[in-house]
Amino acid sequence: MTTLHPTLPVRKPASPGVTVLAFGATIALLYFGRVFLITLVIAIIIAFLLDPVVMAFVKLRLPRPVSSFIVCSAALSIIYLFGLGLYTELSGLAEELPMYSQRINAMVDSIATRVDQAEKSGYELLVPKRFQDIDPNAASGLIGKNTRKKRPDPTVPPPLQEVRIHPEPKPIWTYVYGYIVSFYDVLLMASFVPFLVYFMLSWRDHLRRSFLYLFDGENRHIAGRAWEGVAGMARGYVLGNFVLGLILSLISCAFFFFIRLPYWPIVGPVSGFLSLVPYVGLPMAIVPPILSGLTQFDQPGIYFVIAIVVALLHLFAMNLLYPMVVGSRVHLNPLAVTVALMFWGTLWGGIGLLLAIPITAGVKAVCDNVGSLQGYGKLLGD
Repeated sequence: MTTLHPTLPVRKPASPGVTVLAFGATIALLYFGRVFLITLVIAIIIAFLLDPVVMAFVKLRLPRPVSSFIVCSAALSIIYLFGLGLYTELSGLAEELPMYSQRINAMVDSIATRVDQAEKSGYELLVPKRFQDIDPNAASGLIGKNTRKKRPDPTVPPPLQEVRIHPEPKPIWTYVYGYIVSFYDVLLMASFVPFLVYFMLSWRDHLRRSFLYLFDGENRHIAGRAWEGVAGMARGYVLGNFVLGLILSLISCAFFFFIRLPYWPIVGPVSGFLSLVPYVGLPMAIVPPILSGLTQFDQPGIYFVIAIVVALLHLFAMNLLYPMVVGSRVHLNPLAVTVALMFWGTLWGGIGLLLAIPITAGVKAVCDNVGSLQGYGKLLGD
């Protein structure tokens, strides 16, 4: 008697139409849910970054919730002190805003005067001398008596002028309210970041264990390696950029102090860390020292020196220091980085440019630990 063995159903690959629809739905979810997803990604990166500090307190026999509270409170205190110092410097800068306005107006007038002089010189160079000496009123008489414009008759009343009704100006609070409402969603989601980070740190063991229970057998070990790979990548990327920004800030502060640039303690770090923004970092790093020097320097040459020094620091950091400090941790090739910046910048704007590399590096860390996705990891890798 023959025994019939049940045959397992063959899994059919998804049709191209279903794949396109799934891809489109994913893009729509990333775009319309960007505020929520950006908040979640930032909280995850911060939690991965602070987790080793929490583990150090746990080794001192402190409960994990207490350790997480201490670390989160210390991080918020550091951010508060940094914001207080920034506010102190900016308040002094705000007092000199009228001086900046006068300085900019004087520079604009000087440029306009030079442009007028250049136009006059060009006119004298291109127009023959005999035409330059002709009186415009006399030249108008050469056209003919009949072509002269008749003077208006004083007995005839002039036509009624067009009456323009200006709308009543809105109160200032209306503009302030509209400005705040436009950022309401961002501020609301940003207020959740400290709580998300705390719960991710205090419930880290439970979350990791529950996440691994979603997989069976060997897949559980693969998921654990992928978890650790993403966490290590996030910590390495953030710390690498912080160290690199700190180096650029110290060098920039030393240079700005040497040339006696106003507000060099705040302009140096701002210029140094802005220089790390992908693709647009160089012009963004040049703007703060240029604006800070408007009330101090009269010679245009000093502004060219500032721009050249900031550009050299940017090129030195991006071409020599960045591959050693940051590139060795993310292992992404330049094409993958460029495409990721274009993709996430299009979906999430400026914050997408900052999160593009860690998100792509996290995807690569997952692909490197999943056997069926290792080809994609090699495609993204260096």
